[in-house]
Amino acid sequence: MMSLRYRPMAVLIGALFTVPAFAQQPEEGMRLYGGIGWAYDDNILRIPDDERPFDNKRGDSYRTAEAGLVYNKRISRQRVAATAKVSKVSFDHFDQLDYDGRDLQATWYWQLGNKLDGRAEASYAQVLAPYTDFRSNQRNLRQQRRQFFDAGYRMHPSWKLRAGFSRDKYTYDLLSQRFNNRTEKAAELELVYQPKSGSSVGLVARRVEGEYPFRRPVNTGLLVDDFTQDELKARVNWYATGSTTLQALVGYVRREQPSFGEGKTSGVNGRVTALYVPRGKMTYSASVWREFAPIESTIVSYTLNKGASLGASYAATAKLKVDASAVYEKRDYNARSAFLGSSDLSDSIRTASLRATWQVKRKIQVAAGYSHQSRSGSEVLGIGKFDANMVQVSANVLF
Repeated sequence: MMSLRYRPMAVLIGALFTVPAFAQQPEEGMRLYGGIGWAYDDNILRIPDDERPFDNKRGDSYRTAEAGLVYNKRISRQRVAATAKVSKVSFDHFDQLDYDGRDLQATWYWQLGNKLDGRAEASYAQVLAPYTDFRSNQRNLRQQRRQFFDAGYRMHPSWKLRAGFSRDKYTYDLLSQRFNNRTEKAAELELVYQPKSGSSVGLVARRVEGEYPFRRPVNTGLLVDDFTQDELKARVNWYATGSTTLQALVGYVRREQPSFGEGKTSGVNGRVTALYVPRGKMTYSASVWREFAPIESTIVSYTLNKGASLGASYAATAKLKVDASAVYEKRDYNARSAFLGSSDLSDSIRTASLRATWQVKRKIQVAAGYSHQSRSGSEVLGIGKFDANMVQVSANVLF
């Protein structure tokens, strides 16, 4: 399914101070929490190196205050989990970007008898969209609404049949970004084999349909970005050893999106992740992927991303944890003969981050982090090369 790919600075700007890790534990009942934070970004609007910045200023600092609740309750075989968060983000210089964030999610893990189980979920999120792929100093809030339902039927102790349905709707406040408003509907069917070892392998058939209500204007007229995507993939969760796990969702994808010309693209698509958790204080992870993803551009609506990431986590003490990661992603747009220069429409994004989390007490957590992001740029897309650095500190308390 086409989804919002990992964009580290977008995550940090739009939802920097998330529900604290200790508030995500499945404890019974309702818990309240609050948090404050401060961050500085030396290229807040992702201005290319060779362009003049807005107000002759690239960097800015901002403060975040948030409050929310976490609810978790098990009733017989059913479990209900919900989180709700409101936040207020205030910028020191670019105060037109100030916004109120929203993050709501409710999930029902249901089970009927010994053979039927599944999950129903609804969520809503409002954050500041990233400025990675278009130039503006205006506030651009992005709202995402999601509904999801799946059901699994255990036909045999080692075999399970699962069906799932989802609907994701994205809307943007900024007029110049409304062409990225879209609704994605997905349906999938999966046959899963799970032996006694706990590993599993499944065959997944999925169809995704995307609808863009606003046509994108170009020199040749109006573009229709609506698409259909058919997938046949293998899903693997393999416990290779006691400390190594391999997860993969890989297969064949065919996509039809006639933005320019015929608009048919097909090939291998998916993601593979390895987790290594040896005895001791270190854990490691690595991923590679080749996936279609939306792009919040004023020119095109999606890219084909090829990337890799490495991560490590060090439990220095019982209360102090350090996480580090590095991500590289190359974004390619499938060339269309009707689009001038589309044969050279690609760029890459690199990100490195370091974060330390201190569990001061059972209910108090303090974190500090640093992140660097760079983009090579694409002349055809009208986006240039940039570098950006950000530092942030935050504190959360659980009541």
